Amino acid sequence: MTKLSVNINKLATLRNARGGNVPDLLMAASDIERFGAEGITIHPRPDERHIRYQDARDLKSVVTTEYNIEGNPNEKFIALVLEVKPTQVTLVPDAVDAITSNAGWDAITHADFLKSTIARFKAAGIRTSIFIDPVLTQIEAAAATGTDRIELYTEAYADGFSQGNKEAAIAPYKAAATMAKSLDLGVNAGHDLSLDNIAFFKSEIKELDEVSIGHALICESLYMGLENVIPMYLKALS
Repeated sequence: MTKLSVNINKLATLRNARGGNVPDLLMAASDIERFGAEGITIHPRPDERHIRYQDARDLKSVVTTEYNIEGNPNEKFIALVLEVKPTQVTLVPDAVDAITSNAGWDAITHADFLKSTIARFKAAGIRTSIFIDPVLTQIEAAAATGTDRIELYTEAYADGFSQGNKEAAIAPYKAAATMAKSLDLGVNAGHDLSLDNIAFFKSEIKELDEVSIGHALICESLYMGLENVIPMYLKALS
C-alpha cells in the first residue's frame, strides 16, 4: 500500500497571514492523522514564511505516524533535522527565494555533497530521500549517494496529464521507478499530484512507497473538507 503523507505548509501559510494560532497546526496534524493520513510532511524554508523551525520541533511530539521534513540541506536545516530526528528527511535543492520546489537534484554534479550530507543523517538513524527528476542517469547517480529513497518530482507528469497526454507523461516515471527498485531504492513522489491525477499515477507506478501531497489536497479540502478528502486519496492509492 502506498502511504499518504500530507504536507501542511499551506495551513501554516494561512495561520501566518493573520497572526496568532488559527488554524492550530498541531491540532490540524493530529486531525489529519485521525482522518487516515499515514504521514505528515513539512518544508521549512529559510524565511519561515509558512512552516517555522519551532513548528518542526513542536510537531515531533504530536505526529504519531511518519514524520517527513524536507528542504534544502544548508547547515541550519541539517542542524534542525538532527535535533528533531524525524522518520525521514527529504533533500530538495531549493533556491533561497524559491516560491515552491521547481527542480530535482543533479546528483552527478552534487554527488560528493549529497554523499556526505546523507551519511550524517543516516548515522543519526534518519531515513533519507532525495528529490529528483525522472531521468535514468540521475536515478543511477542517486543510488550512488547512499540515499534510502528518491522522491520523483511530478510536476511534468501533472502538466502532461492535464493536457490529455497521460501515457506520454507517465512513461519516464515508470522507467525511473523500475530502475530505482532495481537499485534497491524506495520510491516516493510529490508535486502537483491531486485527486484528478493520483489514481492513474499509482496504477502505473507499482513501486510507489509514498506520496507527499499538500497544495492540491488543502485546496480540495476548502470545498470538501479534510475529513472527506483524505479518505478519497487513500482510496485512489489503494
